[in-house]
Amino acid sequence: MDGDYVIGGVFAIHHYTHRPVHNYTTMPEPLKCTGSIDSRELRFSRAMIFAIEEINNSTELLPGIKLGYEIHDSCTTVPVAMHVTFQLSNGLDPVFYTGDNCSQSGMVMAIVGESESTPSISMSRVIGPFNIPLVSYFATCACLSDKQQYPSFFRTIPSDQFQTDALAKLIKHFGWTWIGAVRSDSDYGNNGMASFLQAAQKEGICVEYSESLHRTHPRSRIQRVADVIRRSTAMVIVAFTASAELTLLLGELSLKPSPPRQWIGSESWVTNRDMLKFNFCAGAIGFGIQKSVIPGLREFLLDLSPTKVAASPMLTEFWEDAFNCMMGKNAAKDKTVCDGTEDIQTLQSPYTDTSQLRATNMVYKAVYAIAHAIHNAACEDANSTAQCDKFTRMESDQVLSQLKKVNFSQNGYDVSFDVNGDPVATYELVNWQQSESGSIEMVTVGLYDTSLPEGQEFRINRNLTWMDGGTHVPVSVCSESCPSGTRKVLQKGKPICCYDCIPCPEGEISNTTDSPDCFPCPKEFWPNAERDTCFPKPVEFLSFDEVLGLILAAFSVGGACLAIVTAAVFFHHRTSPIVRANNSELSFLLLFSLTLCFLCSLTFIGAPSDWSCRLRHTAFGITFVLCISCILGKTIVVLMAFKATLPGCRVMKWFGPLQQRITVVSFTLIQVLICTIWLCLSPPFRLENLTIYKERIILECALGSAIGFWVVLGYIGLLALFCLVLAVLARKLPDNFNEAKLITFSMLIFCAVWITFIPAYVSSPGKFTVAVEIFAILASSFGLILCIFAPKCYIILFKPEKNTKKHLMNKNES
Repeated sequence: MDGDYVIGGVFAIHHYTHRPVHNYTTMPEPLKCTGSIDSRELRFSRAMIFAIEEINNSTELLPGIKLGYEIHDSCTTVPVAMHVTFQLSNGLDPVFYTGDNCSQSGMVMAIVGESESTPSISMSRVIGPFNIPLVSYFATCACLSDKQQYPSFFRTIPSDQFQTDALAKLIKHFGWTWIGAVRSDSDYGNNGMASFLQAAQKEGICVEYSESLHRTHPRSRIQRVADVIRRSTAMVIVAFTASAELTLLLGELSLKPSPPRQWIGSESWVTNRDMLKFNFCAGAIGFGIQKSVIPGLREFLLDLSPTKVAASPMLTEFWEDAFNCMMGKNAAKDKTVCDGTEDIQTLQSPYTDTSQLRATNMVYKAVYAIAHAIHNAACEDANSTAQCDKFTRMESDQVLSQLKKVNFSQNGYDVSFDVNGDPVATYELVNWQQSESGSIEMVTVGLYDTSLPEGQEFRINRNLTWMDGGTHVPVSVCSESCPSGTRKVLQKGKPICCYDCIPCPEGEISNTTDSPDCFPCPKEFWPNAERDTCFPKPVEFLSFDEVLGLILAAFSVGGACLAIVTAAVFFHHRTSPIVRANNSELSFLLLFSLTLCFLCSLTFIGAPSDWSCRLRHTAFGITFVLCISCILGKTIVVLMAFKATLPGCRVMKWFGPLQQRITVVSFTLIQVLICTIWLCLSPPFRLENLTIYKERIILECALGSAIGFWVVLGYIGLLALFCLVLAVLARKLPDNFNEAKLITFSMLIFCAVWITFIPAYVSSPGKFTVAVEIFAILASSFGLILCIFAPKCYIILFKPEKNTKKHLMNKNES
């Protein structure tokens, strides 16, 4: 249609072309569009005509100016798209030429098209140098936002950059980390998938496979892609394809159905009602352009009289295909003649379906954007009334300049372009849901708006239906999430989403799901059995609350009581010969020291403190030295007593009671001095031992200075050895009751206990070290009291007839 200013249009109304064979000797045949007509694209072209007629009838936009249009079919191929672009850019089409030099009839101010990115790229490269604007309604490749390469390109549909980011966030939202990817082998598919994979990688999503296909590929290629899908383990497939490519793939999959898959679609096919025939894709979700309403469009589309149809070859082809009849008298044998009774009102076709106008509204907005640009260049607004001059000489670069500035609202939809020629990105989340009748319907379940603050762009306001009509979100992961207490170890040669879950090593935990590492607990803590929490380590020491502590404490108190009872028996019979004959003063002192030896073992039981650690070792060292000193004194007394019976020997004069006291005190003071030096230089202290057991703390007494401890112990051993030697020397002295024999046995037991104590003490772990030391104290103490005092108590209590001086002095009795 001619007009004062002409707007070009390029739509992919057919999908195939007849490709002539080039022999390079004759002029090639012109390209011819073949194949069935695309009713959806026909609706787009008719929507452009509707918008132009609506503008021509408007009194506010371009009043007094008539817009014309020149619409071409690109046949969805680049060669045809290039051909028609050259036609549009040349202008002065013979159809419109009138010979009036003042008229701009036939000069295209701007072009609406194309529906795919690859043809749009080629078209934009051709008309870009001439500053002819190209406003696309469906080309979404992010590459077209590059103003260096495509300076005159605009679009009313958002760039794929926004869609791919939205798809990646959608997949992350539902927890899918293992997906398959299918794309069109075109600029739209390749660039869109590359952008999506980059966004998916940032979200931690892994791709099992990425396959491409094109409508021109042989069937074997389509079959190979279908087989990859059937063999895959990913439950989710992201299809960034045009409707034509996906139709071929789904048709191949329907021949030999694969396991159920959750399809995630781009806007090019997920809102295409022609795709709903593939029932096994029920549950598919994806982002689509916002659904809109264009008042009057449906009536315009259905206003097709036989006269109008016959006047347009394109409408004629559509009519014949829709009603399976032939216009005119030359009807084929298998088809009837269209007689005018056909009712387009009852026709179920994408052409007549205006229930979900999405891309159609993009065409509508593109025409209005160009009209507003022409209006701003050709008209002047005065007193809120526009004055337009249709004879104004206008160049396409003026329209290009004004397109960058347009900002208006049409039917409630805002239209504007950013510096890249892109609109504000707003998507609807569309879900394919099965209705009660069994048919598949597109249901809007959410919204994605890039104008909202980050983190708030995405929201779902309805329940979704998943593959096979399920209500639960399907799981698509390469490896199940690693629970707390484990860490992820990547599987060799596989993506980062494929991993094994390895339990945390001893002493380490992980308290988050899918933790890449385990971290050690603080030294005072230890993991629980699940290794997901650190708990304070139990503190272990020999306490009065446990059985071992109670037993040792009972023996300690029992031994002290035994010493006290023995002392009481001796005190009660202190005038008897057997008590007096064995140096009663040293005997009482020995029993006192044995009582202290028994009681000092109690200081080893219970929670250690710095003071208890110092007390237990010094008390042990001093009381045992006092005990051994008493026994040594008694041994010396026995030796001296028999030496004194020799004629002229006055040795007892030099080892009387005073000297015996001095000997005991002197030996004991040496130990006191050793302990004092030990306590002053490096005393024992309370220690939390974390090395013996990893899972618990041993509360013990550190020696401070190991030398001090072994000097104390060595001094006791030296006195005991000296006492043993003297006792052995005196064991055969003639006497009916020779105390030296008893001392010999007691010292043999004492030495045996403490010799075995050393390796047991060194090798015993934790609280058993303390138990070994207490056992040695008690065993040696019981050995001394039983060997030295038990025979005497037996005689005193049960054999009083032997408790006489005559019996004791009778050297002949055995």
